[in-house]
Amino acid sequence: MIETARIRNFCIIAHIDHGKSTLADRLIQKGRLVEDRDFQDQILDNMDIERERGITIKSQAVAIPYTASDSREYLLNLVDTPGHVDFTYEVSRAISSCEGALLLVDATQGVQAQTLSNMYLALEHNLEIVPVINKIDMQAADIPETKRQIEHDLGLDPDDALLVSAREGTGIDELFDAIVSRIPAPAGKRDAPLRALIFDCHYDPYRGVIVHIRLFDGVLKRGMKIRFMYNASEYEVETVGLFKLALIETDELSAGSVGYIIAGIKTVSDVRVGDTITGAERPCDAPLPGFREVKPVVFSSIYPVDSNDYEELKTSLEKLKLNDASLVYEKDSSAALGFGFRCGFLGLLHLEVIQERLEREFDQSVIFTAPSVKYLIRAREGEEFFVDNPADYPDEGRIESAEEPYIRASIISPATYLGNIMTLCMEKRGVQTNMSYLDEKRVELIYDMPLAEVLFDFYDRLKSISRGYASFDYDITEYKPTSLAKLDILLNGKAVDALSQLVFRDKAYDRARVVCERLRDEIPRQQFKIPIQGALGSQIIARETVNALRKDVLAKCYGGDITRKRKLLEKQKEGKKRMKMVGDVELPQSAFLAVLKTKDE
Repeated sequence: MIETARIRNFCIIAHIDHGKSTLADRLIQKGRLVEDRDFQDQILDNMDIERERGITIKSQAVAIPYTASDSREYLLNLVDTPGHVDFTYEVSRAISSCEGALLLVDATQGVQAQTLSNMYLALEHNLEIVPVINKIDMQAADIPETKRQIEHDLGLDPDDALLVSAREGTGIDELFDAIVSRIPAPAGKRDAPLRALIFDCHYDPYRGVIVHIRLFDGVLKRGMKIRFMYNASEYEVETVGLFKLALIETDELSAGSVGYIIAGIKTVSDVRVGDTITGAERPCDAPLPGFREVKPVVFSSIYPVDSNDYEELKTSLEKLKLNDASLVYEKDSSAALGFGFRCGFLGLLHLEVIQERLEREFDQSVIFTAPSVKYLIRAREGEEFFVDNPADYPDEGRIESAEEPYIRASIISPATYLGNIMTLCMEKRGVQTNMSYLDEKRVELIYDMPLAEVLFDFYDRLKSISRGYASFDYDITEYKPTSLAKLDILLNGKAVDALSQLVFRDKAYDRARVVCERLRDEIPRQQFKIPIQGALGSQIIARETVNALRKDVLAKCYGGDITRKRKLLEKQKEGKKRMKMVGDVELPQSAFLAVLKTKDE
């Protein structure tokens, strides 16, 4: 085993699409962990969806051997982190496993919203920050301006910034030297009681859960009895080792190391990211700080398109849960869509990822209901409870007040688009709390706004009005009072439970109108008129009508008295009235998809 003084633990933090995975590729190639013929881009991204979207969803770790210019050998542990705001907690646990961070800034984009938030996260954990300017080979690269932003926005010394091109491999040698010289070696005592942080885990169908850990104190060997401090469960260690793309078994892991353990753990749900592992016979005094339960913030119901596929969907979700502990689900049912599941997600991207994984990896055809957030309801009898499903929303007469979750949104944009962005935020009920010009061209806006308003089309519209230049980051802050209403959609006078939504009362009319118009275009015409109505309680606030298919009953009636024609028309009218009373409207699947999958407006 390599001594602790020659271990360096670091992570790469950056805004989305600043070249984090490409830089990791170059570091791995330089460390000769993979032959050139076996190499592929984004080598740490295992899922197809990660490669296609160019995002990291599941953080990875890799140990890179490096021989310095003085011929001393070092072990560099790179802990790769997701870049998206939905996975901030995973990022924070990965950061707390390190002593240093490479803060990556795109030379063509400059400092953006998540560059700032990730840097503050690293500073909270007292990490040594090494600024790195990437994409210097691009024509649009503006290195002097990027250095000025690093000094002005981040407060870091621009002369310390390393210039690299992850795509071309320029400056990688200097980067390795900086990691060794500027990032401190881990502190930790080999003879102290075992204390290790779980920063991630994944499921292997043959070996069970593989737990990713960083040792702060002590030694971890095969055959040791260990204890998870959160739920006090105990296991015997079967295997310990290092990540070198493949899992490489070792005799032991000691203080300062990053590696993995296998201990016969059956499901990912038994392991909590951020929990502390200690020895069962010689436990440490206190767990490592920063652990919290990951709570879902966005909720939606999943139904199979064909109700016969319910058992298959259930099996698919169970398998998915093995790999993603943050997915929460319970059984649900709907009169319109049959049996399904109510699921909780970390955010909208997490919801989209689960949806794509169900469709690709498990070949499931599913319908997601409109996403909702968790509302706090105070009843008149003094009871307090949370509601995320419109079906559980109590009668209006019982409710004294309602509160919804708010976020603190940080938007960095070129000043040219300031007016459009402010209009969008006001439309989404945002309240501006701060605005500061980072320089003569860029401005940072801070808004308090309801999370529910961000769910639908906020991000897409922000990108389109700023031509892709605005960057967005948010933190969930607190619950604030709101005027909440349950919007019901009625077909032929009957409420369709799967289309019900919890909405802000003042926006209920607009939402109801959009849903009714979409349904009118999707529902096939019947022999009778079909009214489509949006209702708040007993009050109808929007209506569209699908006109009836009419048979020409007057075709055989040529000439003669007008009373003959009137008699035939009255007879037809009576028949349609009777048909309307007994007739059921079949909602095609495309109607659900049109309402639920398409963005607002």
